[in-house]
Amino acid sequence: MILAVGLAAAAPAELTGFAQVVDGDTFSLGAERVRLWGVDAPEGRQICQDAQGRGYACGDVARDQLSRLIGGQAVRCEVRDRDPYGRAVSRCWVGSTDLGAALVLAGWAVDYRAFSRGAYASAEADARQARRGLWAGRFETPSNWRADARQAQPAPAAPPSASCVIKGNINAKGRRIFHVPGQEDYAATRIDTARGERWFCSAAEAIAAGWTAAAR
Repeated sequence: MILAVGLAAAAPAELTGFAQVVDGDTFSLGAERVRLWGVDAPEGRQICQDAQGRGYACGDVARDQLSRLIGGQAVRCEVRDRDPYGRAVSRCWVGSTDLGAALVLAGWAVDYRAFSRGAYASAEADARQARRGLWAGRFETPSNWRADARQAQPAPAAPPSASCVIKGNINAKGRRIFHVPGQEDYAATRIDTARGERWFCSAAEAIAAGWTAAAR
């Protein structure tokens, strides 16, 4: 979830619509994928520890928290940037509620200081002092978690041939998903054949083998 500097000239100044939540800081408004500006929520595969030291899927909890905040209402977003994935990096509201501020205040995202310049620092301090959300236990900041995950990745397996480049990946929930070249997560997806992951030569072959197309 790297954010880029410099608003693309073609980016709309404002987006509105009903959101389909992807994760704790990302959702879709129609054809547009939106990344909340200034905050960073746990990743979908990230595990945190609660107050009793038990592991839990904090990325899933953050996603659900964002869904609750939106509550099926219309979302209004002010586009500030475009990231390398083409997402509209935006400050967004439901009514008068700043979604980024609300997530940080609830403890399910942190102030992304590298980009926010401390815009949500006071909300983060409040959540930390009250031990809300992530702050009730222990967690690695999402940016550090992503960096560690990248370093821990094995060298990617090469496709068997130049015509068999569809990646059959098994995600953290055990779902078998395939990614085709050009999709958002294609480059970041690594194939570990020891885990049962594999390459396919066509989407039809992947579907016949019981794999599902990635949503993005």
